[in-house]
Amino acid sequence: MKAPLKADGRFWLTLDGRNFLGRGRVELLQRIRETGSISKAAKAMKMSYKAAWDAVDAMNSAWGSTLVESGPGGSRLTDDAEKLITAFQNAEVDHSVFMQKLADGL
Repeated sequence: MKAPLKADGRFWLTLDGRNFLGRGRVELLQRIRETGSISKAAKAMKMSYKAAWDAVDAMNSAWGSTLVESGPGGSRLTDDAEKLITAFQNAEVDHSVFMQKLADGL
């Protein structure tokens, strides 16, 4: 007997046609918020500091303003970053509901 068909899809927010914010980047932002450090956030996610910094730099550049502020005391999220996290999470819930409806119709 064959397994039933299943709908599957990843959710990303795009900006200018490029992937901008996905689950991994949101997790990185949340861990920066929790730890106050890009380095500690990277370590918690088992990724290199360079990969984390590159992701933050790419997000800051694409957004056109700072999402993560870094200084001698560590790193913190800006209000824009907090709003983007919330927008992503809300849209991801809607995406999950849509994917479930799609799967139910198969």
